[in-house]
Amino acid sequence: MVAAPAHPVLHPYPPRLTESLSAALRTTASTPPSLFIAGGAVRDWLCGRFSRDLDFTLPAGAVGFARRLADELGGTFVLLDGEHDVARVVWGGLDLDFSGFREGALSIEEDLGKRDFTINALAIPLELSGPAARQGEMVDPHGGRRDLQAGVIRAVHPRVFIADPLRLLRAYRFLASLPPPSGGKVAGAAAFKLEPATSELIAQGVAAGLIAGVAAERIRSEMDALLAGARGGAALTAMTVADAGSPPGSGLLFQVLPELAAGVGLRQPDSHHLDVAAHCIEAVASMERVLAAPADFFPEFHSELSAYLADPAHPDRVPTLRWAALLHDLGKAAACQVREGRIIFHNHDRIGAEQCREVARRLCFSRRRRELLQGLVAHHMWPFHLVNASQRQGIGVRACLRLVRALGADLPALFLLAMADSLAGRGPGKPVAMERNLAALYAQVTRVARERIGPVLSLPPLLDGHDLQKLCGLSPGPLFKEILAGLAQARVEGAVNSREEALAWVARFGARRGVR
Repeated sequence: MVAAPAHPVLHPYPPRLTESLSAALRTTASTPPSLFIAGGAVRDWLCGRFSRDLDFTLPAGAVGFARRLADELGGTFVLLDGEHDVARVVWGGLDLDFSGFREGALSIEEDLGKRDFTINALAIPLELSGPAARQGEMVDPHGGRRDLQAGVIRAVHPRVFIADPLRLLRAYRFLASLPPPSGGKVAGAAAFKLEPATSELIAQGVAAGLIAGVAAERIRSEMDALLAGARGGAALTAMTVADAGSPPGSGLLFQVLPELAAGVGLRQPDSHHLDVAAHCIEAVASMERVLAAPADFFPEFHSELSAYLADPAHPDRVPTLRWAALLHDLGKAAACQVREGRIIFHNHDRIGAEQCREVARRLCFSRRRRELLQGLVAHHMWPFHLVNASQRQGIGVRACLRLVRALGADLPALFLLAMADSLAGRGPGKPVAMERNLAALYAQVTRVARERIGPVLSLPPLLDGHDLQKLCGLSPGPLFKEILAGLAQARVEGAVNSREEALAWVARFGARRGVR
């Protein structure tokens, strides 16, 4: 994975960037001017990954340097932290972050010694050479390149997690997201591993409850990145225990999401092979498989799923689906009952949706993300109920309409979640061909929505609220919504096709309900 650098680190980027950096360097007061690409940008470059986030550091004056570069590039300057000399330039789809040496450091080596992990304590100086900047020799005082080759996450110093407790979570994010090193483990396993002394430091940080002092927005952002990793499930599993000798439920995951702890050791019916907490983690891994290749699981109408996921107007959909996979069974602990020797979780979906609302509020989700998460968890059993009904007597337009109207544009998300949930359960009592039946149900509902529901609901209504008052003599109230929804349903089913038939339908409805 890690090879000797053959090209400057900025080679993949537009030439204008190096030209503008060179121009800004010439106006720097320090002699000779010093600028380093550092941290994750160097790590990603060594891993062969193109990064849209580049971190630069210089002895001092980072804010002023960023202003000059923004002027040179015509980019947007963003002041991030004036007190600590940190700023950003947004240009050409890139985030270019600039910072002065940390905490009074007098050299790049001292600055790197104040960072989190050795694989991030790397820097490459950019030196002036004619009209452009060229790459100098890599600065690696803590063996970060060696650890990158070996797939090791190692803390730079013993107080790394005390200095910033979010780094506890970041360590697991790297387990989830960094690509396998050369000669790494088999696919599906965590490519990187925590160095033993670093694991012990994490255990101490967990025991001290350090994560409680971190802002909720930072925790959510780090969890978003962890869940997006190719090995998010493996990283979450590692987070369930504080260290190798600790019991399940003692890890960092349950300090970030204490609601999940009640699922540790909670048995499920024999359709499942894992307890509730482990099943939720397995659902995250399954969700990643489904998101990566929807067509592998939904042979029909998979283009609708892909379009839903890729919609640039809704970038929150994919990360929220990952959260829904992790939290979909949150309500099972509160709902668990044993009746006649059978384990049941009646209404766990509704209970879990309320718990998700609190989780989303605590972690400062946007309103849209909170509503999507809560809606998916509240309805995640619906596809399974319809599959069972379909096996018994089939389902008609009415059942499809109820589902379509309840989920709206997020219907694809519900089926993606159901598929991940089903894949994560592999007990001996699991119904045969559940994934195939879910895919068939999705195709049926989508076909009915496209051919029957959509065309009818796009037409002007046969009656509206004014008609119910003037022609039917009804008083406005909650009943109006029920009547209009019932009329729409009857129209989709073909039972009502004209204004006269609609008025007759309302009259029959009123007679049944005793409404005059």
